[in-house]
This record gives sequence, C-alpha cells and structure tokens, in this order.
Amino acid sequence: MTIPILRDFTKQYPNVKLTVLTRSFFKPFFRDLNNVTVYCADVKEKHKGVLGLWKLSRELKKLEIDAIADLHNVLRSKALKFFFFGTKCIQIDKGRSEKKALTSGQSFEQLKTTHQRYADVFKTLGFKIDLSNPSFPKPCLIDDFSPDLIKQNIWIGIAPFAAFKSKAYPLDAMEKVIANLSKTNKIVLFGGGPSEIEKLNAIEDKYEQVINLAGKLTLDQELDVISNLDVMVSMDSGNAHIAAMLGIKVVTIWGVTHPYAGFNPFNQNAEHALLVDRNQFPKISTSVYGNRFPEDYENAIDSIRPKTIIDKINSILDKN
Repeated sequence: MTIPILRDFTKQYPNVKLTVLTRSFFKPFFRDLNNVTVYCADVKEKHKGVLGLWKLSRELKKLEIDAIADLHNVLRSKALKFFFFGTKCIQIDKGRSEKKALTSGQSFEQLKTTHQRYADVFKTLGFKIDLSNPSFPKPCLIDDFSPDLIKQNIWIGIAPFAAFKSKAYPLDAMEKVIANLSKTNKIVLFGGGPSEIEKLNAIEDKYEQVINLAGKLTLDQELDVISNLDVMVSMDSGNAHIAAMLGIKVVTIWGVTHPYAGFNPFNQNAEHALLVDRNQFPKISTSVYGNRFPEDYENAIDSIRPKTIIDKINSILDKN
C-alpha cells in the first residue's frame, strides 16, 4: 500500500533520495520507482532481536539519513528508531482509537485511508504529496518466461483466498464465477502454499480458459502478469493492493471487514467493493483484519451471490 504514495513522492520531489527498509521478499514491489533504493533487513538471522536491530542501525547510519518516515509503527520499528536518537523521525498515526470505535459499533463512518495516513507522515516531514493524479507503470512483457501467457482477449485475475476464513469467499461459489466468466474470458488464478495450489489446480483442470499461476512464478513474474490484467478479483487481501498499485481495476469482496477502516485498494471506485448486507449483519465491521467476529458471522461473506460478482466484473469490462 506504500507504493502509490512513494511513486507520487518521487515524481513531486525528484531530488530527494528515498531508501526503503523492508524484507528482501518485497523488493520487487519497488522496482519501477525512480531514485528509490531498497535496503533489505534480515530479521530472522543477521538483524534478529535487539542486538540485530542495533547492527542494522549501524549499517543504516552509513547512508547518512536525514529523516525517518516510519510507515509501520510497530515494536521493531520503534526499537530501531531508538538507535537513531537525534534524527528527525515521524511515525504513522494508525488511528487505533477510531478503528476501535468502528469495530465495536460505537461509530460507522469512513475513516482516513491508510494511503492518506502514509502521505501525512511525509507531510509532517515537510513533503506534502498530491495524490489526486496518480501515475502507474505500463504493462510488462511476459511471453519471455511463459509462452502460455500470450495476451489475448480479456484477462481476469482471481485471488480467492485470504488470511482468515471470514474474509475468504467460498471456493465452490467462486468456481461458479469462474465457470461463467471463463466462457468468454481468460481467467488467471493466484494463490500460494500447497493447499491453495492443489485446489486451484483442480479448478484449472475443469475449464479450458483458466490458468493457475500459484506456485509457478517468481514475485517479479507475478507482478508482470498482474500488470496485464483487465480486472483483478480479490478478497480484502494483499492481491487487491498489488493490483491497485499497478493501476489495475480491482473488485474486492468483503466479509466481516469493511472499507471504512481505510484499507480499500488505492484509487479504486467505492462501487467496486462488494459488501455483506449490514441489515442482515449489523455488527460489521467486526474487526480491522478479520480475525475477530461473532460466532454467527464467520460465513457472512457467503451472502454475496456469485451473480453479484459476475455482474460487477462485466459492468467494469463493458466500461473499459
């Protein structure tokens, strides 16, 4: 979710050098950003624990950093900042009290988006970012690593899984969506882990126009494929944000979470978020991340019908 903000930052402040501290796995996300260097933290080995963070701070100080934008605001980043005493540092305000009010039913209103919270950090550091006219990278060439993926007709990406069951659309219902849309479109499936790969392979075997990419590509290659999609269908999960950072239209399916918490994908039409009926499930949003919910809410996402998803996707494709 930081990528669109950093992309606008680099365009509006081209003479400012950014160093992004993150895990090596995420390095490909930043590949098209100008004047941005990624410094990889090995938090499981070399930079593990307080001593490891001290070592990391010693390495980073050699870069002569002028200011720190803490976009994470967790225990590890707070500990690391301690070693940078004297360096200007601004951390994100996650709006925890507002989110608690939202998920406890005390209020139900749109909170500041996480993207704006990121931008606010830079504004406090003296760099106001205009997010009103975002730019995105061009689609990447992909036939060099997968001859099966020659771009033809309409491509619909579908990422049907999420970290919690309460945020994942039932796979049998999603298969109905896939069966319908694959009659006239190419369906590209995304997932990870042995269990998800097995389930998606079974769906791929049933439909001629469906290809499962789970476990077959590097992250770099997956980003290349996603950049060519006409639309991505995702839960309230990472794949939605990956597609959005590449400028792809995203249809999100929400269970016990709600976009009001501020996690709608970047630059997406609010009408592209398919929500559970709050007349039937009035306590939604029950949590920010989907890990807490009343016992009878676990399957609330089932109330969103496959036809609703199909109609939304077709309406977006028609407009395209």
